Amino acid sequence: MESFTDYSGWTPSTRYPDPSVISLDPRFDALTLPLAAVERLATGCRWNEGPVWFGDGRYLLWSDIPNNRIMRWDEVTGHVSAFREPSNFSNGQTRDGMGRLISCEHGGRRLTRTEYDGTIRVLADGFEGKRLNSPNDVVVKSDGTVWFTDPPFGIAGNYEGHKAEQELGQNVYRLDPETGALSIVADDIQGPNGLAFSPDEQLLYIVESRGEPTRKILAYDVSADGTAIRNKRVLIDAGPGTPDGFRVDVQGNLWCGWGMGSPELDGVMIFAADGTPIGRIALPERCANLCFGGRANSRLFMAASHSIYALYVNVAGAPGG
Repeated sequence: MESFTDYSGWTPSTRYPDPSVISLDPRFDALTLPLAAVERLATGCRWNEGPVWFGDGRYLLWSDIPNNRIMRWDEVTGHVSAFREPSNFSNGQTRDGMGRLISCEHGGRRLTRTEYDGTIRVLADGFEGKRLNSPNDVVVKSDGTVWFTDPPFGIAGNYEGHKAEQELGQNVYRLDPETGALSIVADDIQGPNGLAFSPDEQLLYIVESRGEPTRKILAYDVSADGTAIRNKRVLIDAGPGTPDGFRVDVQGNLWCGWGMGSPELDGVMIFAADGTPIGRIALPERCANLCFGGRANSRLFMAASHSIYALYVNVAGAPGG
């Protein structure tokens, strides 16, 4: 894998505990490991997104959007290679309950599923006769339904997709892959981006990445039948920061890709379920998205601008991410 010039001057810490793992609240201390440090697993990409862990194969996939490829890191050998090229400018990714890869694709303005034999099935590419914008991030609920955000970022130019006219609003969708039924669950979010369920799936969190005057992470109650969300409220006001993709651990804490603006914002912010910032992982690059993986689902994989970083933590990720 080619490596671009590294301007960051970053080197892994030789000290334990790693000074880049920063506690902001005593609740964070129990989530960290004093003998674990941030590692850089790969570099040389243009804009990383959509990390997803395949424990059955012991590898990580992620999207390198401008390079139009899905990359693969092998846990056993450390080898980095292209998993799919071209990738149709894939962005956010996850796995369904049967272990199949679910991908948001800017290029085709669609949501797809990779079957066991490698064929790609289109799950959604339009709504009521109009094309989707550019599906951004995706999660799968325990009932098998697929929830995804659809801002126009991927059709705004030709760097992360193909420039095109917007036909639909910036919606959040719920898809029943068995029936193909697609419904809008939210249509009033400016720049809907990352999303995740609470561990009990009673809450859905969504990043409003174009919120004014500040970006926010919103919280909604999920209806008893699991088909709708209501009671929109602001859980986290990002202030000068930019939340992007995120995942939730089994205790309900939110681990959020963060950055933009000044370098001291770059990395990952961790929030308790009540929205209190409890910790930070400082990285030399803005972090777009992350996922949990590894043997105990307690290794945090962070997709930053050009590189992939990892950190062992003392809590497992919740299912569905």
